Amino acid sequence: MIDASLSELSSALAQKRISSVELTRLFLDRAQRLNPLLNAFITLDCDTSLSQAREADVRRERGEAQPLTGIPVALKDIFCAKGWLTTCGSKILSNFVSPYDAHVVERLRAAGAINLGKTNMDEFAMGSSSETSFYGPVKNPWDPTVVPGGSSGGSACAVAARMAPAALGTDTGGSIRQPAAMCGISGLKPTYGLVSRYGMVAFASSLDQGGPMARSAGDLALILNAIAGFDPRDSTCIDRPGEDYTRLLNEPLAGLRIGLPKEYFSTGLASDVGRVVAAAIDQYTKLGCKVIDISLPQTRLAVPAYYVLAPAEASSNLARFDGVRYGYRA
Repeated sequence: MIDASLSELSSALAQKRISSVELTRLFLDRAQRLNPLLNAFITLDCDTSLSQAREADVRRERGEAQPLTGIPVALKDIFCAKGWLTTCGSKILSNFVSPYDAHVVERLRAAGAINLGKTNMDEFAMGSSSETSFYGPVKNPWDPTVVPGGSSGGSACAVAARMAPAALGTDTGGSIRQPAAMCGISGLKPTYGLVSRYGMVAFASSLDQGGPMARSAGDLALILNAIAGFDPRDSTCIDRPGEDYTRLLNEPLAGLRIGLPKEYFSTGLASDVGRVVAAAIDQYTKLGCKVIDISLPQTRLAVPAYYVLAPAEASSNLARFDGVRYGYRA
């Protein structure tokens, strides 16, 4: 079961080959066994997770199951979850128990998913190695001597090590995509505004987005179906009709146009990365895609712009931890 996709787990639950309680206990047991080695989780609350699993089993018996009902999902510890510690990897919030759920947590719970636990991360998401957490560094499950990437390294590690079938992360400048790549899983930063940021502790508000991390594009689509949607509590959230992100997964790729920005293949690209990308391009071509050379000249401005915007917004957002309500003196 630990190698099953989300759709396979959903089918197993629907066919009563396993219950949500059994599935949740399976992943909790594995997480408790491996976490001392990998440090992917900051918080595990077995009683709460199993209580949610029992509710999911009852919901299924009533005929109210959705695709994610009864499936455990880990949460990066930057998302507020009612009754759970929400530390952002920081000593400052080491005793903060959230009084409410983030919008994405609300939506996952509405879909019947189980909160498996809160995953480790770079402190306040400001890092790319998951080494800056107050709770210790996260290890890469493929080789504990190297980093898993960051800042959502705990979520990436948990999924790659089969401690969780899927997880949520956040991405400001690569914090879902980079650890997903470094841990050999799939990760998606949704279009800005597609997923509400309500209840997600802010780093750089004009860049932050929550998104799914799992082992396949199909699993990402199932999670995105659950968490995307309008939320009036986030003024940047897009008000548009929902859609099924799984609808094109089995469609042929013939005729799909793929642009290759020449700026992405400039001096400095690692040779092994270049070879893998070239192999992917060749495979897409064989599948009937049309590969087009394009130019994105503004690419050279991306990193300088990021290093102006992100620290400025972080300075503003982190100023709230002033010791009045949150911080060492609070």
